Amino acid sequence: MRNTFAEVDLQAVKRNFKRLAALAPQSDALAVVKADAYGNGAIPVAKTLEKYTSMFGVAIVEEAIELRSAGINKPILVLEGPLEASQLLDTKRLDIHWMLHNRIQLDWFRKENNNNALNGHQWIKFDTGMHRLGFLSEDFLWLKNHYADVFTDQAVIATHLACADEEASSNAKTQIRDFLALVEDVKNPTSIANSAGTMAFSSSRASINRLGIAMYGSSPFGHALNNQTTALEPVMRFCAPVIAIRDIPAGDSVGYGATWTASRPSRIATVAAGYADGYPRHAKSGTPAWLNGKQINLAGRVSMDMITFDITEHDSVKIGDLVELWGPNNAINEVAHHADTIGYELMTRLSKRVPRRYI
Repeated sequence: MRNTFAEVDLQAVKRNFKRLAALAPQSDALAVVKADAYGNGAIPVAKTLEKYTSMFGVAIVEEAIELRSAGINKPILVLEGPLEASQLLDTKRLDIHWMLHNRIQLDWFRKENNNNALNGHQWIKFDTGMHRLGFLSEDFLWLKNHYADVFTDQAVIATHLACADEEASSNAKTQIRDFLALVEDVKNPTSIANSAGTMAFSSSRASINRLGIAMYGSSPFGHALNNQTTALEPVMRFCAPVIAIRDIPAGDSVGYGATWTASRPSRIATVAAGYADGYPRHAKSGTPAWLNGKQINLAGRVSMDMITFDITEHDSVKIGDLVELWGPNNAINEVAHHADTIGYELMTRLSKRVPRRYI
């Protein structure tokens, strides 16, 4: 047994969700479980949160079907909307809500919406600056008039913030202001905030907030911590065992490309995880991990199945000891920083060959 695993604390997910939802008690809180709940396991996470969330969010319809097959009953929002007209046939049977963001989708929805049978299952997205998906704000009135059968009072009008992870972002403030002006005279429910918006921009807390990365205990603000962020509990603990220990003299190098050279007589621990498991290949020497109550640092390049750490200052290390690659003692965002990426990517790219252990 290799004993490389990811421990997922489902009670921490629940506590994080409830803390985030409490920031906006006047809003409904939607739990985003796309990408297998950001690598944590969509089905166990959804089962944990079904009692507390008003709705789940996924990226694609296949993820919605997976939840339904597992017995999840709460409504599910498909954030990319229908990718072909036939997907709308299962709207009511599967209780799927669609994020509509182009006229083709509006036409599909209109055709399938016989006698208003699907009303209440549509969200309509407007592009206020992200420039990825959504209708232009200046087309709002035209669309509302020409698609009045889709733009009913039940439709949720939504947008997405491009820079909410920057707590002082003027871009986010502009997007929020423009969107609120857009919907000022309508009665529809609205949705603006993701995790970062919910935490940092109170004006973005609308009818429904979409909670994602922060629910899993990772700060959406990178290294910028605040009181709300510090209240979040890491959900995923990625661990791997020490499988070899060796002493090397000063001047010897470690790993592919000989990119790390010992400046003193050093002790090196080889750990059973690599980029095939989801540990970032571009993590630099010096990337921290946690072993026996102390920080250790990556030494040399990440291999497919193994990584090496300098344990010169840690005399008690033995083969079989577990290294926490990220988790409660070693923040995922800190590891991501050393790999020039973000915690989102590390969490979602954890390989399926790493077993999840749920607590």
